[in-house]
Amino acid sequence: MEQRNPNNFCIIMAGGFGSRFWPLCSVNKPKQFIDLMGIGESMIQETFRRFESICPRENIIIVTTKAHEAQVHRQIPDLLDYQVLCEPFRRNTAPCIAYAASIINGINPNANIVVTPSDHAVFGMAEFNRNMQDAIRTVDGHDWIVTLGARPVNPNIKYGYIQFRESGLQDGSSRIHKVITFVEKPPFDMACQFIASGEFLWNTGIFVWRLPVLMEAFRKFLPQVAERFFDLSVDTPAKQLRDIYTQAPSISVDYGIIEKAENVYVMEAEFGWSDVETWDSLYMAMPKEKDGNAVASGHVVTYDTHNCIVHLHPDKYAVIQGLDDYIVAAGQDTLMICRRDQEEQLMKFNSDIELMKSKKES
Repeated sequence: MEQRNPNNFCIIMAGGFGSRFWPLCSVNKPKQFIDLMGIGESMIQETFRRFESICPRENIIIVTTKAHEAQVHRQIPDLLDYQVLCEPFRRNTAPCIAYAASIINGINPNANIVVTPSDHAVFGMAEFNRNMQDAIRTVDGHDWIVTLGARPVNPNIKYGYIQFRESGLQDGSSRIHKVITFVEKPPFDMACQFIASGEFLWNTGIFVWRLPVLMEAFRKFLPQVAERFFDLSVDTPAKQLRDIYTQAPSISVDYGIIEKAENVYVMEAEFGWSDVETWDSLYMAMPKEKDGNAVASGHVVTYDTHNCIVHLHPDKYAVIQGLDDYIVAAGQDTLMICRRDQEEQLMKFNSDIELMKSKKES
């Protein structure tokens, strides 16, 4: 199968808010629209560019919220109307995928579809392209759902894990395995056992399937979603779309379909991957300076500072002295300096700052 095959489509899910990256992110500018990695591109721009080598540009569908529609168009210009689908309400990933699948069905009923988050990091483009083409080639010849799994590099308790059968397929695809089960966010000891067994991969959230297989899976496992969404088109009136989303269940495609289906296989990815879900995971994914500091953005000079993640406005200068294992991050109007092992308090920090702002305005 050649690259940019007209049958290849991609659904980019871009409806999240990324609240764990406060104060850098906000409801108005969530994680996917920010240059989190300090590479000169936002997460969604990088994801879109990544898949332009997999399928024609016009075959990439972005599903986001109405509030973020303008940001999508600003960051990725010249998209056609059907390429940006706006959900009136967030209903998790299953309705999101069903909506996009219905639009694709009106364009190409024989489509091969890759479903991907908009805000994950991938390392190794040549390997990524090769793995995606292999996965698409696999589903093109089988009625399978193929998910991409990354080899664990540490016992991360915030990731989902996929257990697979040790032997590869009989057709010679040694990196494609039948899925046994999915385990979401296991305890640390269990994650260590998973890695030691060699039978588990991290769940990257990237799925590949032919459109007829996708639609059949929805009809079998989520008939209430299929019934409401598979008649949608780009001409569906906004009020009708709101009514459909109002009645739609909020359910993930993982729980609703992937964990229940019998025809699910996992391909072991050769590329590096991180969901970059927390400040600590961003630190782990970033290149480090000699003292273990990761400076994602800003002009920073450090003294006696080690193992910190720093993300400032790209035009700002900063001197940091005497910190170990800290997050130093600045949003539009807030600077946060927090220990890396205390980032679970971010919601409290955010709430306290918002309270302070409201008191000042009153």
